[in-house]
Amino acid sequence: MTLLVIGGSGFLGSEVVRQATTAGYVTVATYTRAPGRAVPTAWRPLNLRDVGSLDAVMAEASPSVVINASSGRADWAVTAQGPLQLAMVAAKHGARMVHVSTDAVFSGADRVHYDESCLPDPITPYGAAKAAAETGVLAVHPKAVVARTSLIIGHGRSVHERLVHQLVEDPDRGALFTDDIRCPVHVSDLAAALLELASSDAAGMHHVAGADALSRHELGTLIARRDGLDASRLPRGLRADSSVPGALDVRLDSQATQRQLRTTLRGAREFLRA
Repeated sequence: MTLLVIGGSGFLGSEVVRQATTAGYVTVATYTRAPGRAVPTAWRPLNLRDVGSLDAVMAEASPSVVINASSGRADWAVTAQGPLQLAMVAAKHGARMVHVSTDAVFSGADRVHYDESCLPDPITPYGAAKAAAETGVLAVHPKAVVARTSLIIGHGRSVHERLVHQLVEDPDRGALFTDDIRCPVHVSDLAAALLELASSDAAGMHHVAGADALSRHELGTLIARRDGLDASRLPRGLRADSSVPGALDVRLDSQATQRQLRTTLRGAREFLRA
């Protein structure tokens, strides 16, 4: 299998590249600013805004599967339009596609548990861009996989783990919400699941999140204890009382996807055990 990893220099993309090369796949990875830590078969610069370079990279790599692990945050051109262009090019070249999405497409307003049948109702610009990308990808490439996930943790390098260390050192820098619930996933589990989906005949929407539902403060406490930090220093807060936009309680139900996978999507209480 020849794999093209879009966003291969990022946190998730680097782990996908590492596992893919370990498995013996020919792996071409793209970057926006600079190559990452991983060592694929080849690196290629790519800006998802540039359809011409996207087509050129696809033609040169000639992948059997494309995994889009890029993150453009709330940049509509990168996060919403970029995946749509990528899906069109992948379909033209006859390549399978796995597009990574997020639980931010949901509001948590009318329910808590979300399975693959639930329709997006985003309340942030990032969530709206991701929801638009999901719709676009599946419209132009119906055999693609859209893999929604949650907070990605692992190896001390995630934004969430770094934030915990910063807040223990200086609690005045912010707070971890106790009313913001998610289903964190380990980056290694998520990458392995994405590669399984990429090498299967799966299509459509899949939820790929961890087994445990935790508040951001509970997650921070587990991270601090694992790393030998004083968890009592972590400041608490309520998203509902803050000016920070975002959903409160969004729990992805990943049971249907888990039944298709050999990879176990562990809960944070297991993978963050001290």
